Amino acid sequence: MSKLEQVQKWTQDNKVDFTYISDPKTIQYLTGFYSDPIERVLALIVFNNQDPFMFAPALEVQAIKETGFPYPVYGYLDHEDPWQLIAQNVFTRIANPREIALEKDQLQVARLEQLQRVFPAAAFNADITNFINELRVIKSADEIEKLKVAGKWADFAFEQGFKAVKAGRTEQEVVAELQYALMKKGIMQMSFDTLVQAGAHAAEPHGATNATKFQTNELVLFDLGTIWDGYISDASRTVALGTPTDKELDMYQVCLEAQLTAQAAVKPGLTAAELDKIARDVISKAGYGDYFIHRLGHGMGMSEHEFPSIMAGNDMVLKPGMCFSIEPGIYIPDVAGVRIEDCVVVTDTGCEPFTHTSKELTYVS
Repeated sequence: MSKLEQVQKWTQDNKVDFTYISDPKTIQYLTGFYSDPIERVLALIVFNNQDPFMFAPALEVQAIKETGFPYPVYGYLDHEDPWQLIAQNVFTRIANPREIALEKDQLQVARLEQLQRVFPAAAFNADITNFINELRVIKSADEIEKLKVAGKWADFAFEQGFKAVKAGRTEQEVVAELQYALMKKGIMQMSFDTLVQAGAHAAEPHGATNATKFQTNELVLFDLGTIWDGYISDASRTVALGTPTDKELDMYQVCLEAQLTAQAAVKPGLTAAELDKIARDVISKAGYGDYFIHRLGHGMGMSEHEFPSIMAGNDMVLKPGMCFSIEPGIYIPDVAGVRIEDCVVVTDTGCEPFTHTSKELTYVS
């Protein structure tokens, strides 16, 4: 049964007339077509006992057909009311829909109100979000191969980025250099905005790369990923420019121990919460517990942050085929930040990482 057929079966089992899919990544997962419609409307309509259809901006219709999508595709022009057109195409199949399922984690309130306007007799109680999450959480062999290739290019990006770090250069210059090197190899997109942070700037886990200049004798944090055939990589390394302080070196070694210990502990049957605790205990025992201020990891695949979260309180059991990050971090304001991350796939006996750049402290110059 195809992924799209499984969504149709869910629609049948939950006794809804149709399911409205609106997350571009979900649409890509189910159909092979991806586009970010920005302010325009892109939707996949899945009925309980009829063929689905895709609804898209007119400028996307041909691209959808070229993916081999075997069902009807309807387009609209910018001056037209997309909601009325969606309703018209639904009404030719179902005269009076009463139950409509949504991806509630994704749909904007304003768009829900538009659906309520054109389907005034319908209820919108059913939520397919959890089913989609469960569907996507176990990766196929083909998906895992794509993730491995994306990981290979992340390793290449680290190599290029480490060579570019020099005292006096800026974080932005290093990002530009490593991404240019990737583009010359045909890798045109990153999974997310590449993060390179020097010294104390790295104590902001989500601080953006900026014009901060590298100085000798400090740590430099890299967080990056690439996209390969719709699947992403995500990895972090922290390197040394010159000789860091003893405090910074201690932070690094503790973070490394936490990452290696957690990665070695991954196996089917362990829970997400137990894995988070394994890494967190290492950092807390060393006295840095207050500086590990985020979950241990997140799911990954077509998106950099997918289901599930590897964190306290999540008793989801790990299973073969799950893919997620293991990324402990220690962030001390005005001192330094350290994060070490691999994304892994759970195997029958443990896990395999998608990135292989050394995690022992690398010295650059």
